Amino acid sequence: MSSDQNKLTYNQGIIYAVVCYIAWGLFPIFWKAITGIPAANVLAHRIVWSFVLLLVWVFLTNRQTFISYVKQPRILFRLGLAGLVITANWGMYIYAVASNHIVEAGLGYYINPLVNVFLGYVFLKERLATMQKIAVVLALVGVTYFTISYGQFPWISLVLAVTFGLYGLLKKKAQLESMPALTVETMVVFPFALAFLLYTGRSGGEVSFFPASTLTSLLLVASGLVTALPLFWFGKSAQVIPLSTMGFIQYLSPTLQLLLGVFVYNETFGIEYLICFAFVWAGLACYTISILKGKKVTIATS
Repeated sequence: MSSDQNKLTYNQGIIYAVVCYIAWGLFPIFWKAITGIPAANVLAHRIVWSFVLLLVWVFLTNRQTFISYVKQPRILFRLGLAGLVITANWGMYIYAVASNHIVEAGLGYYINPLVNVFLGYVFLKERLATMQKIAVVLALVGVTYFTISYGQFPWISLVLAVTFGLYGLLKKKAQLESMPALTVETMVVFPFALAFLLYTGRSGGEVSFFPASTLTSLLLVASGLVTALPLFWFGKSAQVIPLSTMGFIQYLSPTLQLLLGVFVYNETFGIEYLICFAFVWAGLACYTISILKGKKVTIATS
């Protein structure tokens, strides 16, 4: 392959990554548009339509890999566990947006890279560079300060950061192809999501399977596409650009969420949040320096 072709491939990878993280950063706009539906039902729809779309996708592109994963109990168990973890992450994020906690959700995804470093140390026995240790401590100080001064534990942020980190850890240990693996993950939780929707949509129930609003119904179905597309873009970008570069670009997502929460949805961003974010950002600066020095850092994927 010529150097021009390599350059083009790298540039395409950068575009895929930027578009992916911008899409994740703009997620609050999509979930905010789904009104009048309980967060649990929105989550169930997301699982159902994601599975339907992914199943069609893999049967057209990578059927044999998907079938081989389903036939191996060990892989099926690991992907089932990953499916439960990412379901918890999706559900918490939808709840955060619906309950006007977008800023707190953004904080969670700022903390996530530092949680990944910690999980790599605990579960993968990865050695931490000095700057990485400082980064984790700074994030811990920021969260502790927020809890004491604001009088409220940022549980939404930490649940999002920890579940996304655990999901990345499970995916790293499994070392499987992303789209067939995600299809199996959603397949495991699909029956429960469908049963929940059918139960709440039964005759006389408070919530129907599809709401009266045609637009809201279409958005619920589209949640499958909205879930799958960024993951496809992420997979494309990860094939051609360095992981360290992906680490820089990933900050687009929580930054956009923070800006949306403060300037579009008028969420509070008081001094307690500012100081907490300052500690976390300082930790991320240390994390970035460790990348620039060529230290090994684990970055989760979704």
